[in-house]
Amino acid sequence: MTESNVTETKIEGLTADTLRKALLLASPELSRFDPLRRIICHDAFSKGHCGWSQLVGNYEGSLDSMLPGYAQHTNAMLSTLGHWEAGSHGGYDSSYALKIATRPVRGAQNVAIKRLTMRQRAPIRFEMYFTFKPEATEPRLSETDVRSVGFLFDLQGGDSDKDAERVMPHLRFLNAADGQHLQKWQFKRETTTFTKLGAENKTESHYHLSNEGWQDLPGGNQRLCYNEIATKVNWSYLRFDFDLAKMRPIAFQCNDRTFDLSQFDSIRIPAMKNLWCMLNFGLFAETDVDKRAFLYVDSICISGDF
Repeated sequence: MTESNVTETKIEGLTADTLRKALLLASPELSRFDPLRRIICHDAFSKGHCGWSQLVGNYEGSLDSMLPGYAQHTNAMLSTLGHWEAGSHGGYDSSYALKIATRPVRGAQNVAIKRLTMRQRAPIRFEMYFTFKPEATEPRLSETDVRSVGFLFDLQGGDSDKDAERVMPHLRFLNAADGQHLQKWQFKRETTTFTKLGAENKTESHYHLSNEGWQDLPGGNQRLCYNEIATKVNWSYLRFDFDLAKMRPIAFQCNDRTFDLSQFDSIRIPAMKNLWCMLNFGLFAETDVDKRAFLYVDSICISGDF
């Protein structure tokens, strides 16, 4: 048997799962993630916005009918993580990251969203490398200037599902409030009251990211890396697994910690008439002072077990 035949025999003997893992490990960009069987999207923001855009609120007749929470939002940017000391920090392994920046007003929020639809009701995995910091406008640590950063899903079953509902898992890292360094993960079960917009009775809106209604995740205290001055950053890893068939969470991890989700639940509201098979993902930041807060995301991998 020739050497080439031996090599062919070894390759033929490998399982599909082994080959898949080998290909993932051979990719510097993908090997930092642990995706499920099928990669839905891999967003490396060195390539561009990758479909992440401003969360624009509903309106009818005029932009002035938009709820104030949404009216404050601006579009996500591509950033080199510039600062006044040394120029640019750069991304995880490139020059750019996605930047979600608030306005410089205490309590201001901003949200970026990626809008997809689901092809199968199966477990999915959301992974990202992220960091956060306040705008470095003064030579001090400013570790309590960012109130929170987080992510959300906005999901709805298919138009043939008799029990379809709109399900919105929310998780945030509450870094600080009123100057107190809290550093804990929280989730949300309830949204705000729906408001009718316009005169045609076709559009309504709710601001589900309001600061009310957040609950502490059991055992959710975590001290994330925040470097010695406000211009420095360190990247953190996050993973959230969710079952689209059962509409329930499976697992949550940030860096070296995994968290108990037995008390976790999502915002649940009746299905809406035009959002079938919705599979949306959101990223958000909030400031606790009159200074901009920045959430930076280097890359995201969303995968599914189908």
